Amino acid sequence: MPIASGTTPGKLPFVVRVLAAGTFLMGTTEFVVAGLLPEIASGLGVGVSHAGLLITAFAIGMIIGGPVMALATLRLPRRHTLTGALAVFALGHVVAALSGSFTVILTARVVTALATGAFWAVGFVIATAAAGPGDSTRAVGVMMGGLTLANVVGVPIGSYVGQYTGWRGPFWALAVLAALAAASVGRFVPRTDRRGRISVRAEVGALRQGRLWLALAAAMLIMGGVLATYTYITPLLTDRAGIPAGAVPLVLIAFGAGALGGTAIGGRLGDRRPMATTITAAAATALTLLALIPLSAGPVTAVALVFLMALAGFTVNPVVTSLAVRFSGDAPTLTSALTTSAYNTGIAAGSALAGRTLDSSLGLTGPALVGAVSAALTLVPLVTLALRGTARPARTSESVGRPSDHRAMEAPTVNVR
Repeated sequence: MPIASGTTPGKLPFVVRVLAAGTFLMGTTEFVVAGLLPEIASGLGVGVSHAGLLITAFAIGMIIGGPVMALATLRLPRRHTLTGALAVFALGHVVAALSGSFTVILTARVVTALATGAFWAVGFVIATAAAGPGDSTRAVGVMMGGLTLANVVGVPIGSYVGQYTGWRGPFWALAVLAALAAASVGRFVPRTDRRGRISVRAEVGALRQGRLWLALAAAMLIMGGVLATYTYITPLLTDRAGIPAGAVPLVLIAFGAGALGGTAIGGRLGDRRPMATTITAAAATALTLLALIPLSAGPVTAVALVFLMALAGFTVNPVVTSLAVRFSGDAPTLTSALTTSAYNTGIAAGSALAGRTLDSSLGLTGPALVGAVSAALTLVPLVTLALRGTARPARTSESVGRPSDHRAMEAPTVNVR
């Protein structure tokens, strides 16, 4: 049967919350390693920079593995894909927690990233279909809120626990929680027997939509801009703004609070005014990052601007993700995976470029300038989208007459306001 939309107007189906819990776990595992690198390096007898490959491997697994796993699991029932992804996720953490080999743990991280990519790709599709056309962006915002909450709550708690239990403790905890999440998904995600009819050719054919690539470009550029700055925010806060190192976690919590607020705002406004919301938010992000260059010398203004860059930047994310899924028509799974790849590509490229500016004459303000330029460039695909319109495309010839799990996503033309 098709996934039913919410029964109460204004209230999202419970399955969306379940999926958000899954993204919380996967966001925690992606970023918690950064806080445990010294302990992992010491425990495995490798250098900290070498241990950092665990982060790189996960990012690469997400960029490449998301689309690959989306196609590989295309004909499986979505509920089975989600529970399978969580099971593999849990098993990967068990292997990592038990192993003393860096190579084995690195491999486990890649496999875990593949499972994460599969979960995200299918989870976004289920969330938007369950919420219906009127609340699809809001549903994406709730799912992405799970990822943001992972940075605010999951990562600090995981790092704190790791200081007392050793780095393997958080891995065991994530394995147990993932197993519980798999059981919840198996219970709350509705059964559907229509996955076998979905065409790989239709999924690939959906990539011919030019507007889809504009949405993906916007996702890559906005996330690259914000995270290019965030990656190197600590030295900016301590060495330029004069904030004590012990107070930096509080500033990072402010960033997380802004990110949570941004995803909520984007989710609320994105269904009604997608282009007005994203264009305004992208412009505000660029201006905030630009202002961070001269105003980061003061601690109060620096903290305020860090909060604002997260608030404005993360407002764009749920909207462009929802638009990408909409533009894919009746073949959204591969597109959903590519959206995740776009975010991770932006993070990787933006952070790498920002790191190079630290050794230039720009110094500590270099990452903020890279972020401002990237956020400003986000306006190019967004304005182009506004001119072309955001209506859902007509059904492809392959999908005519074929039942679709995504009828609930079919939306009327959304006017630019």
